[in-house]
Amino acid sequence: MDTNVSISSEQLKVAIQPDLEQFIHEATHAVNTAPGGRVIAASEGPVREAAARFRKAVYEKAIELRTQAAQAAFPPSGR
Repeated sequence: MDTNVSISSEQLKVAIQPDLEQFIHEATHAVNTAPGGRVIAASEGPVREAAARFRKAVYEKAIELRTQAAQAAFPPSGR
């Protein structure tokens, strides 16, 4: 991969928007459905798992975008 190729934070922001919305939905659902008096205990695990999925998706999309940028910058073979 060309090490001079980079992506912008705006590109990543656009690419992860659906994942961000899903994470927010999962986090609010976990907190809102937790029983009173047990909000932290009942929601911490599901929110942590949702955050892990979101973190993975962000990293994968960043790598994918950079790979695509590098491929686009690579000159055609001339065949």
